[in-house]
Amino acid sequence: MKGEFFPHPHTINSKVFAVILGLCIPGLFTSPGLTQNPAIYEELKPVESLLPDAMEQVTSVNQLRDVKPTDWAFQALRNLVESYGCLVGYPDSTYRGERSMTRYEFAAALNSCLDYINRTLTLTGDGNIPSQRDFEVFKRLREEFVLELSLLRGQVDGIEARTRELELTQFSTTTKLNGQVTIGVQGRTSNEADLFPRDGNRETNDPGDNINLISLTHLGLSTSFNPRSSLYIGLLNQTGSGEPNLTSDGRVAYDFGETDGLILSDLNYRFLFGDSFAGYIGTEGVNMTTVFEGSNRFNSAGSGPLSFFAQRNPLLNIGLGKGGVGFDWQFTERASLKAVYSTTIPGFFVNENAPEGHNTGAVQLALNPIDDLDITIYYVNDYSPDGFLISFAGDEQLTAPNPSTGDSAPLQTNAVGTTINWQVSPSLVLGGWTGYTNSYIPGESGRVETINYMLFANFPDLFGEGNLGGIYVGQPPKIISSNLSTGNNIPDFFDTGEGNSGGQPGTTIHLEAFYRWQMSDNISITPGLIYVFQPGHSPDSDSFAVGAVRTTFSF
Repeated sequence: MKGEFFPHPHTINSKVFAVILGLCIPGLFTSPGLTQNPAIYEELKPVESLLPDAMEQVTSVNQLRDVKPTDWAFQALRNLVESYGCLVGYPDSTYRGERSMTRYEFAAALNSCLDYINRTLTLTGDGNIPSQRDFEVFKRLREEFVLELSLLRGQVDGIEARTRELELTQFSTTTKLNGQVTIGVQGRTSNEADLFPRDGNRETNDPGDNINLISLTHLGLSTSFNPRSSLYIGLLNQTGSGEPNLTSDGRVAYDFGETDGLILSDLNYRFLFGDSFAGYIGTEGVNMTTVFEGSNRFNSAGSGPLSFFAQRNPLLNIGLGKGGVGFDWQFTERASLKAVYSTTIPGFFVNENAPEGHNTGAVQLALNPIDDLDITIYYVNDYSPDGFLISFAGDEQLTAPNPSTGDSAPLQTNAVGTTINWQVSPSLVLGGWTGYTNSYIPGESGRVETINYMLFANFPDLFGEGNLGGIYVGQPPKIISSNLSTGNNIPDFFDTGEGNSGGQPGTTIHLEAFYRWQMSDNISITPGLIYVFQPGHSPDSDSFAVGAVRTTFSF
């Protein structure tokens, strides 16, 4: 019996299907009153319709643009459409009769027709019972495709069950919950530094933390009351910290400083104007790191490089304000302009002791000249009340503290930088960035300048889909020149304690390698090594290494 009606084991032409149904069993399709025969009716119990949602009911063969009266299957199609009402077409008003059908598609269409006929006969029975021959044809068709119908019904039942489960357990009809838990175990070699003063003698011991555990949890709630806007609320909690004693060199990306319970990290509203302009406003989490999208597509504290410095151009961390406003304007298909104004008022969640009134304005031009190349250019204007740029890398404190008051002079900063990301192949991404800052004390002469750079290579899907390898080499922000008023210059403050003009005597080099193993869609493990030469830009300071294993759970 198997294969008698469907000789090919896999596919059949759609027009052949029409002929089989419309010409082979015409007696069945014209015999009402089937429900008066209980034995036959039992064979005709309907099942769910299994035709794709993309197909639509056809009421007239004339609706089908690709079916002509001269077609050899026209009569069969007309019977199915006009007499039995159980043929479907595609949304573009075509039947696509030359397309091959699978056995599953044939079984679904057959079931749809028979289900329709059964419903019709149930409502309009008149005692005209079909012949035994018609019934045998019907039974043979059903038996031929019993396996396909059973499998399709099982799939539909499974989808319906999962849909009901989602409806019953969904968090909210308008709010989506996502989160990430990052747990890192890291150890750092001790080093002695030559800082006070820089005279070739290592007098300052910086043991760091030999081995410690850091856990960073971030929860996000995104509420959309309409498709064009959303309210985002972020909660953050960290236990443990491996912050180095002397410099931020080697700081891991998931080390924000231990918090006292769950804190509010994001509270902002995002909205669209037209099709190409988006706005941001909020009291928490509005700054360059959230509004600007960096060119490096793999930056993430939970899934990208291990260190804070390797996440993004340090210029994008300047100020790290809490509240503010911003926009994103996609003015052409391959270019966008973003801007943000942010401030530490009403506070600063990383360091609550930081002075208020640190204000930052910035713009970013993002270019995508070809599909595999991303270029971003930044300009940042920043006012720091204590001469601290808050970049979490290299020279971020640019003015020395006043010996009598302990306070540092305020700074006005202008900064420019760029980041480039080139997708050489599916398995290799090359890129890098550079940044320059120029700062001055308002009302006084003199400037302090810094530069930073990074070169990186990312290896997507290394040794398996979803994995990521990375090598990063760069220089954290370094003071190359400082001629502020005497007593305010950081390099000479370390050298002689007098604070005369000059730049840093050494150069810190950051080397990092990591490998992220994506165990599943929600769990990854990332071992890696960070090595820092001449920490604090001090030529006579010991180099040190940081080894870390990061585990990330996402949901």
